[in-house]
Amino acid sequence: MSARTIALGRPFGLGKAKKAQRKTRSRAAAHSTEYNLLLTATLCLLALGAVMVFSASSTTQVLGADGNLANSAYYLKRTLMIGAFGLLVMHLTARHGLVPIRKLTPLLLAGSFFLLLAVLLVGTSANGATRWLGPGSLQFQPSELAKLALILYGADMLAREPKRVRDLSGLAPLLLVVGVACLLIVAEPDLGTTMVIAFSMAATLLAAGARPLDLAKIAACLAGLALLLTVIEPYRMARLTGFLNPGAEAAGAGFQAAQAKIALGSGGIFGVGIGHGVQKAFYLPEAHTDMISAVIGEELGFVGIVGVVGLFSLLGYAGLRVAQQARDRYSKLLVAGLTSMILVQATINLFAVMGLAPLTGVPLPFVSYGNSSLLITLLAVGLILGVARGGTAAAGKLRLVEGGRPTGARKRSRSSRAKSAQSRGGGGGNRRSRRAGDGRRRRASG
Repeated sequence: MSARTIALGRPFGLGKAKKAQRKTRSRAAAHSTEYNLLLTATLCLLALGAVMVFSASSTTQVLGADGNLANSAYYLKRTLMIGAFGLLVMHLTARHGLVPIRKLTPLLLAGSFFLLLAVLLVGTSANGATRWLGPGSLQFQPSELAKLALILYGADMLAREPKRVRDLSGLAPLLLVVGVACLLIVAEPDLGTTMVIAFSMAATLLAAGARPLDLAKIAACLAGLALLLTVIEPYRMARLTGFLNPGAEAAGAGFQAAQAKIALGSGGIFGVGIGHGVQKAFYLPEAHTDMISAVIGEELGFVGIVGVVGLFSLLGYAGLRVAQQARDRYSKLLVAGLTSMILVQATINLFAVMGLAPLTGVPLPFVSYGNSSLLITLLAVGLILGVARGGTAAAGKLRLVEGGRPTGARKRSRSSRAKSAQSRGGGGGNRRSRRAGDGRRRRASG
């Protein structure tokens, strides 16, 4: 092989090595610490949810009217199917979903409003509320989609027009859209989901730079409206009085809260063991959905509750770090809103079960049984993971970063540095060559 062939082969080999290094750096950036923490917390909560849904629902299924043992795993099978589908959606969204989701935001918002109207007209009722659409096992809860659509809409608007946060008049269009959606959800009735939306949007506005005074004015108005809605609705008033005076309403409106406290107290430090809880067997209503935290407290004890809180804290820390490190304003606001949505929902559920807040019917994310809630929550996590991988929808396309800088920007910066060095070194090289030539001429003449 000639020297010319070797010289030509060297750059080719170096080029392949550089490409391999760039791929390695891209994979390392895609799996950052925050990404791994988010994924780990999500998978742990999903696994815990599958176990506790089976434990909470199998007993009531077996002790039901037909006593059919084959139905003991009914809710577990449905949770596993929806969870598997949700994980697929989460994976695809994390890799390719930021740009399509942002483009589809107006359609998602319009679709959620249509479904919220439809559920009031032809929805399925259960436990005094009309919140579901669709037949049998294919039922869907439109308010879950509305939560996601409103956060997407708010992040998009505040990213495109950041000056809107300067005063309340600029926020009026966003507040109007959110207010109409909340009124439709309250009409179902579903005050718990309305509270989740309100707190999530407040976190999004705070991340966007809204003035605390403006947020305080909005909060005061919402608090007054919530109190009014509670007073005029008998069942909400009963829940409030049951929360304020649980002993007097232990056999009535406060029955569920009282049984939840009994379950938590029975668990002690380490719990009675998975599957050995007693409260779930007809004593604790909705044990596999809204009250699954009480089942965890009874069967896994104080340690189990601390573990759940720790996993949500881990998810919240990683999500807020991703929001802080996001490369564009839209990604920052989106991740802040979605992370707040998950944390607010978990907080409301845990506070209600522990008797620190009135019962609102809000499920525990990832853990409670609920097809719509689980699917939408995994979709939200997929969007957060997409930003954690370095994705952005700011420029209309998805970009992956290497070590905190976009690939294209790094290439441009390298090329610009090389050009500047070459331009600086060119003059010096010419001077050196001229000096060498003068020396050779002097030696020749001597």
